[in-house]
Amino acid sequence: MKRRSFLQSSALGAAALTAIPLTSCGTKEKKNTVPVSEVDDFELNEKSVDELQTMMVDNTISSEEIVQLYLDRIEAVDKNGPSLNSVMEINPDALEQARQLDIERSEGKVRGSLHGIPVMIKDNIDTGDKMMTTAGSLALVGHIAKKDSPLAAQLRKAGAIILAKTNLSEWANFRSSRSSSGWSSRGGQVRNPYILDHSPCGSSSGSGAAVSASLCTLAIGTETNGSITCPSSSNGIVGIKPTVGLISRSGIIPISHTQDTAGPMCRTVKDAAYLLGALTEKDDNDIATHKSREKIHNDYAQFLDANGLKGARIGVGRGYMGFHEAADPVFEKAYQVIKESGADLIDLEDTIGKVDGSDSFNVLLYEFKDGVNKYLANTDENIPVKNLEELIKFNKENEEKAMPWFKQEILEQAQEKGDLSSKEYTEALERVLKAYRQDGIDKVMDFNNLDAIVAPTRGFSWTIDLVNGDHGRGGSSSAAARSGYPSITLPAGFAFDLPLGISFFGRAYSEPTLLKFAYAFEQASMQRRKPGFIAMREY
Repeated sequence: MKRRSFLQSSALGAAALTAIPLTSCGTKEKKNTVPVSEVDDFELNEKSVDELQTMMVDNTISSEEIVQLYLDRIEAVDKNGPSLNSVMEINPDALEQARQLDIERSEGKVRGSLHGIPVMIKDNIDTGDKMMTTAGSLALVGHIAKKDSPLAAQLRKAGAIILAKTNLSEWANFRSSRSSSGWSSRGGQVRNPYILDHSPCGSSSGSGAAVSASLCTLAIGTETNGSITCPSSSNGIVGIKPTVGLISRSGIIPISHTQDTAGPMCRTVKDAAYLLGALTEKDDNDIATHKSREKIHNDYAQFLDANGLKGARIGVGRGYMGFHEAADPVFEKAYQVIKESGADLIDLEDTIGKVDGSDSFNVLLYEFKDGVNKYLANTDENIPVKNLEELIKFNKENEEKAMPWFKQEILEQAQEKGDLSSKEYTEALERVLKAYRQDGIDKVMDFNNLDAIVAPTRGFSWTIDLVNGDHGRGGSSSAAARSGYPSITLPAGFAFDLPLGISFFGRAYSEPTLLKFAYAFEQASMQRRKPGFIAMREY
């Protein structure tokens, strides 16, 4: 990069820094003022961690310059131009933090693969800085966390720069059964960078759209069921939903302590492996991480192998297919790539896990009430809500702004539940875990002697509909989500200019194996394609 172009762009970047938050209600349509060709002409487009590190080692670019370029990109693509609306709030100290990391590098201190690399994190993860943590809710506007979540602290320790917080489905999509993925009362509606009137899925919508559109190098989402894998698939990127307990959940606004986890959302498997390794650490305040202590790694890139599928025995989840006649050929072609890479494929006709749907939903209702009450009780004094009951009241009193499109019946259902000693909860949890662990993934893998399972992540992204809500079809996230086991999704191909992802999932703590398979498939297929920012699909 030329120094002159960096200096000339600094004024635009400064404007971006002052735009906090970037949107408010977000219900206004924004005109596409920047041609797609200009948006696509970005010198950091699709740049990987390794490529940026090489550039910094060679003194071709500095971390400060990388941050500035991304700030300019956010201004051009997220606020103006295609108006993705994926960025909730920018870290006003990002440039200064980059300068300090550049100084460290000049002194011979490089913390690791993420040194000087910008990352965005979802707006339900605490950061002890000047950015808010709101889960997209107007009720939490003004909430500044007292300290970094362990996840944020790990990022800073690794030398990453937390560039911004991303927009999301409000309360991680646990507010209404008629919600639109990627919409929040604080941030408005996130758009899909492939076709702008299509859904980015959710709830980690902003993280998926931002990393796909090269607004950052890396991003982090959170998942209870599909909230990393679905937006990763819909935005044509790699997403890792780790084993529950591999990454601390302390300081993350919760839904379910048995299913919640944060995870990487990146453009390549290798970048996702780098990011995963930086996040794994025991946390005294999250008991799930204690069980993971002997099973975590700080370097997952070591497991990547372009020939990793050779000799593997993989089950094909055909029970997750058949939702769209144009999608199935894409998945069949992906399976053929896996087979040609040396794996034995075993067809699995049934979906995994048989349980009454009310059981899994009841578990979430009970755990959300318990978890969100504990989180809100420890927020700043100036926040108007301190528990779920007060949150529901706030939304009703501010209905025009907080609930213009859909309501909060899920919050109300959760409020009606008792505590975690309730027989309804304990028995439902036992049935869910047994169905998806012992009688689910473990049983299927044992019976068929499998190393992993592969299946469509989900179907096509759908058109955004704020009035009627989401209307997507199909998906395989529940098996890994409800068991608490790992899943990795990555691009499988395209149809109708929309990306489709496939997922590798398996036993608890099998991330090394899944990463090996995912990397081998990625290198053999190379299906990642940068988005085209199509304004609207012509039908």
